[in-house]
Amino acid sequence: MRFSIPGITAVVVALCASNLVRAADPQPYRVDIGSTGNGAMDGTLRATSDLVSLRTSAPVSPFGLIARARGEGDRLKTVLESYGYYQSSVTVTIDGMALGSGELANSLNALPKGKDAKVAVRFDLGPLYHLRGVKLEGTIPEAAQGVFTLKPGDPAIASDVLAAGSRLQTALQERGYAFAKVDAPVAYEDQTEPLLDVSFHVDAGRRVKIGQIRIEGLKRLHEKVVRRRLTLHSGQQYSSSAVESARRDLLGLGPIASITVQLDATADADGAVPITFTIHERLRHAVTFNSAYSTDLGGSAGVTWSDRNVFGNAEQLNVAASIINLGGSATTGIGYDTSIKLILPDFGHRDQSLQFAVGAIKQSLQAYDQKALTAGVSLNRKLSSVWSASAGIATTEEQITQESPAAIYTLVTYNYTLVALPLGLSYDSTHLASPLDDPTHGMRNSLNITPTRAFGHPSSSFIISQIKLADYFDLNALGLGAPGRTVIASRALAGLAQGASELSLPPDQRFYGGGSGTVRGYAYQAIGPKFQADGNPIGGTSIAAASVELRQRFGSRFGAAFFVDAGQIGATSKGLPSEFRVGVGAGVRYYTPIGPIRFDVAMPTKRTRIFYADPAYNAQGVLVNRPLTVEDDAFEIYIGLGQAF
Repeated sequence: MRFSIPGITAVVVALCASNLVRAADPQPYRVDIGSTGNGAMDGTLRATSDLVSLRTSAPVSPFGLIARARGEGDRLKTVLESYGYYQSSVTVTIDGMALGSGELANSLNALPKGKDAKVAVRFDLGPLYHLRGVKLEGTIPEAAQGVFTLKPGDPAIASDVLAAGSRLQTALQERGYAFAKVDAPVAYEDQTEPLLDVSFHVDAGRRVKIGQIRIEGLKRLHEKVVRRRLTLHSGQQYSSSAVESARRDLLGLGPIASITVQLDATADADGAVPITFTIHERLRHAVTFNSAYSTDLGGSAGVTWSDRNVFGNAEQLNVAASIINLGGSATTGIGYDTSIKLILPDFGHRDQSLQFAVGAIKQSLQAYDQKALTAGVSLNRKLSSVWSASAGIATTEEQITQESPAAIYTLVTYNYTLVALPLGLSYDSTHLASPLDDPTHGMRNSLNITPTRAFGHPSSSFIISQIKLADYFDLNALGLGAPGRTVIASRALAGLAQGASELSLPPDQRFYGGGSGTVRGYAYQAIGPKFQADGNPIGGTSIAAASVELRQRFGSRFGAAFFVDAGQIGATSKGLPSEFRVGVGAGVRYYTPIGPIRFDVAMPTKRTRIFYADPAYNAQGVLVNRPLTVEDDAFEIYIGLGQAF
């Protein structure tokens, strides 16, 4: 007998709502779905069950419950058949009574109000069907014959049978047969044994090349920019993956929102198929807002205005301004941070951009007060899908006020002109479009080396080197949890300033520890060498820090994190610090389309106390000292967008 495998044309059964017969009092119920011994099949059965999915969202009367249960048998049997059990059966009972029992309705109506009815679903799988014969009808090019791996003796699982045909069609299209078609398989059942014969009809069609490439839909973006970027060329052999790769690559241009690709229905006389790329551009201008809060740095709020296509060549202009240090235990006044950046894509070479940037910053911290004007030019090159490099020149004109190391209670203002040559190399295998997206696998690593000449008091030359490593491991790889739901994130940071002593470095070029970037639980810049007079940070010439964080998602929107951070700042480059500061904490996450909103609470495992004498004048005008104590905060709170790293 010839028939279509029910699960082949519908592996995942659409959930449909039962006709509900409403009564004055809905009948609550519990569902017990028996196990088949196959975890994947059990999961599909539960996901397909109306009794499970509608139990709380769509209450029913006793009669409605019976109707819902009657529709369950055929629905779940289709799932069993899709796994190869074509002689299976499904039995549903309510309070131990068959659905056809004349007493069932009366029994349900007699239940006390609020008492659950007990619904039991049981399965008789029968024999597992296997494939006896597998036949391909039509001509298959030799280059694609090895792709079809379905063979006699395999279980007759619908998803596997369908996937075999899909793989064959994809392989043909990948090898130049753009119009290849593999029809849905037809199955024949043996009348005496649990065996199936399946056949596929294959029409490979003609092998073709890429023909004329049309670009449509452009408004402000120049067509020459798109064509220069396009990795697809007329005359090359057609490949479905090459077409898709070209489409994805074009999406990297900032002005492009989406791209659709359409092949002509037939090839021309030369065996070439024309292709049309229809491009939809984004709105040219965009405004984004940002805010964050932590107990150490206080609040911040900012706005960024962007022009995604300044002159029609995909140039991007970003103008940003933020108010920073709104309160906070590590700050002494309100500041600002502003910048203007112009990015020229594909500058001189594909995947190479040139960036011009100017900025101004003012911040008042416990460590120092700073006003600075910055300017720089950098060349950024994407070396591969995971590697990128950068080089540039940057200048800073700044005024910094910090305590004098020689005179207690005296503030000294330093004026510096810095000229730096920042060099960077980065590796990112997370393959995420935005740094705010939640990484669940891969690594983010970077190495930055910045030779700098500081003209000021004192002048100095030095090289600052930093290496950052971050790894994201999905515990699903060990069979624990669903993909992307439980992730262990870890990071390490090491930095070293060479060529100048601690106090010869400008204060803003020194290393500081504490805060969300290094060790949570300690206030920003609170870890490291301190002035003995009042406990304010000095900064150091080396840093070593590491973090481990367990990230767990709950449902579709919420998650939690548990973390341990450790780190220390050194005043010399000889070896690692002898004592690390450790912070521990936990937080919650709310996942949004633009990234997770983070709320973390962390505390130090050891609170450092510093005793100093605070100068004051008595009633007679005589300078006296009063003893005061500085101690690390008991905890810190961090709120922001995106994961901590």
